[in-house]
Amino acid sequence: MSTTETASYYDHLEQMSVHELLTNINKEDKTVPLAVEKAIPQLEKLVEATVAKMKEGGRLFYIGAGTSGRLGVVDASECPPTYGVPFDMVIGIMAGGDTAIRKAVEFAEDDDQQAIKDLDAYGVNEKDVVVGIAASGRTPYVIGGLQACNERGITTGCIVCNANSKVAAVAKFPVEVVTGPEFVTGSTRMKAGTGQKLALNMLTTSTMIRLGRVKGNKMVDMQLTNHKLVDRGTRMIMEELNISEAKAKELLELHGSVRAAISAQGQH
Repeated sequence: MSTTETASYYDHLEQMSVHELLTNINKEDKTVPLAVEKAIPQLEKLVEATVAKMKEGGRLFYIGAGTSGRLGVVDASECPPTYGVPFDMVIGIMAGGDTAIRKAVEFAEDDDQQAIKDLDAYGVNEKDVVVGIAASGRTPYVIGGLQACNERGITTGCIVCNANSKVAAVAKFPVEVVTGPEFVTGSTRMKAGTGQKLALNMLTTSTMIRLGRVKGNKMVDMQLTNHKLVDRGTRMIMEELNISEAKAKELLELHGSVRAAISAQGQH
């Protein structure tokens, strides 16, 4: 049996006080970053492969079901506003389609032919990278999708939470974040989901930095979609150019991004 499905270290949860429940959940959560740390060598190989493909104009796809699929959709959807990349550069695809983001679609994850059809709708090709996300490491939707990609010479990776899984065996660049038994037995939205989220953060953040989407430590290409981000962008320009807030805001509005505003001033 996979470790994500084995019995919780805790029992009689219904008899615990709220304080005991929260303390014990937190105790388990503390183990997750250590599991991610052990996977850094694997993650490094996946990041390097992804950067190489994206520098050639390729895209990053995530395929997954349930919580794993939702985490991929979240990570993909946050790349354009954070790094100013096109919305179709990182794409999250979920078993059961967008409906499944909010409401579970029964047995969608059991179809091993559907993922490649979903990928084909985006014209997936050998320039791209396809990463399967599956806590269990045995989701048919993900296994079938990665196998089909391998057959076409498309770079494949995965993020799983069990050792020696079928998904990891199929992926060319497997990442295994072995998070162990859940506080509530089998509830992989908890530690496994946290481990996957951390790994996804690391994958896209490292990739975007290597692609030149960060300057110093700042998101100079972020989209200015709300007042908070306009204020943040204004502060970045103030610090970089040593100018007043009013002047920085004027430059930001004129040029539309922090990078463009700073670059334009550098040309004067």
